[in-house]
Amino acid sequence: MIPSWLWAVTIVVVVLVYTLESIYAIRHPHVVPFKEAVTWVSIYVTAAISFGIGLWIFMGADLGLEFIAGYITELSLSVDNLFVFILIMASFSVPGMYVQMLLQLGIVGALILRFIFILIGAAAIERFSWMFFIFGGFLIFTAFKLVFKHGERDKAEDSGLVNFLEKRLPITSEYHDNKFSVKIDGKFMFTPMVIVVISLFMTDIVFALDSIPAIFGLTDEPYIVFTANAFALMGLRQMYFLLDGLLERLIYLSYGLAFILAFIGVKLTLHAIHEQGIDVPEISTMASLGVIIATLAITVVTSLRATRKVRAIPVVIGEELAEIKQYQAEKRNDK
Repeated sequence: MIPSWLWAVTIVVVVLVYTLESIYAIRHPHVVPFKEAVTWVSIYVTAAISFGIGLWIFMGADLGLEFIAGYITELSLSVDNLFVFILIMASFSVPGMYVQMLLQLGIVGALILRFIFILIGAAAIERFSWMFFIFGGFLIFTAFKLVFKHGERDKAEDSGLVNFLEKRLPITSEYHDNKFSVKIDGKFMFTPMVIVVISLFMTDIVFALDSIPAIFGLTDEPYIVFTANAFALMGLRQMYFLLDGLLERLIYLSYGLAFILAFIGVKLTLHAIHEQGIDVPEISTMASLGVIIATLAITVVTSLRATRKVRAIPVVIGEELAEIKQYQAEKRNDK
């Protein structure tokens, strides 16, 4: 049982970090250079590892292992999510210097949504053990969807809500610095920034539906679920720029994530059967951690080897890759 004071301290620290990150991103709009991205990503990854070690030492090896496994899983899903963020930025032709501000707003939205989903998921699992069947089945379904949609990553297409807003709200055709609204000829109008943020928030909802069941398959402790998600999202803004040019080479990432989600789905299903009083073997957290790390390592190595001899990746993701390349060119021009 996690003491209330630890929950309070953790939430205060997380809110403080994200607040400072958001203030900095808004007040200092710029394309994050590689060195700055490496520095901050290293700081946040080191902080996450240190936190996991601290849990291991002071609260037991089980919680420490669950956090590390959850953190790696959530970070992997977040990296895949960056692909869709790139497409959103490209589809709305966001100027490079404002990308980090919009990313930070999307990340904060993701944290808030995941915290809400964590509370709902934890309450549901505590009352209904059969919810593990639902979570497990959902993850296996998501895994199959990832496999069959390999090479066809989710497009950053305008949703019905976005189309509705664009038709009914007064929106300028151009960006006006980092403002969300302006007055033109005495008329109040929104800028495209508003539509981009709404698109990011809607994407956050979809991603939360995948990530929360996945980590509940590794731990049933809400504190671990929350902290793993909080740390996984920290530094994601800088990682966006750090992985610029590398994301398009991870052509087998969807396969790796599909296997991990399917594995966790099976783990959840076995646990659900066990909760019904049927004696079945369960998969330990240590075994889960090993499978996750091995899968990601194989995925990254095979992806990089498959693309190392080509300067331009074959059209495995169609229009999406073209959009990404166009956006990257725009960012270089902004520099």
